Amino acid sequence: EFSPRLIEAYGKIPQLVNHLHLPVQHGSDRILMAMKRGYTGLEFKSTVRKLRALRPDLRLASDFIVGFPGETDEDHAKLMKLVHDVGFDASFSFIFSPRPGTPAAALEDTTPYEVKVKRLQELQAAIEAHALTISQGMVGSVEKVLVTGNARKDASELMGRTECNRIVNFPGSQRLMNQLVDVRITTAFAHSLRGEVLTTESVSA
Repeated sequence: EFSPRLIEAYGKIPQLVNHLHLPVQHGSDRILMAMKRGYTGLEFKSTVRKLRALRPDLRLASDFIVGFPGETDEDHAKLMKLVHDVGFDASFSFIFSPRPGTPAAALEDTTPYEVKVKRLQELQAAIEAHALTISQGMVGSVEKVLVTGNARKDASELMGRTECNRIVNFPGSQRLMNQLVDVRITTAFAHSLRGEVLTTESVSA
């Protein structure tokens, strides 16, 4: 449970980064109840509103399950509404898969697999589109980036992560490894950013 005390921490502890993974699983209260989750979609959105009142730039990732036994088109529409209302930045999203011995494994599942796949694709496309919009809005900004290693596609460059967990690739000295540096974002891609270091010894080794 994400308690009021934890929410307050985001207003008091600057060391907490602007990225939070907050699982929700679904947007339909009927499905959440069937999953035996202890909250409603409205309660989840209330938690998000309180967090963003303290941290307007907070980026949210979450977990989602589509195709839970008994999920209807209306249930899926409620999930999509929650996704659009909250504006998630990333997700771990899957089609329901029964686990032997769990209560859900005994539930009747009449939804065709093709429908589940379509619902998952719609969910992931919406989250990807919103994530790209966020990335594009970061172009021109200066971000604190923790340098974590060499870029995967070009080992002569560096890679790091912003406070909101965005991957950034940029030219830079190996001396910057494992340091926090200021990087101006120049380009946004679907799953990463490109930038230029503002630190004095940015390129020369």
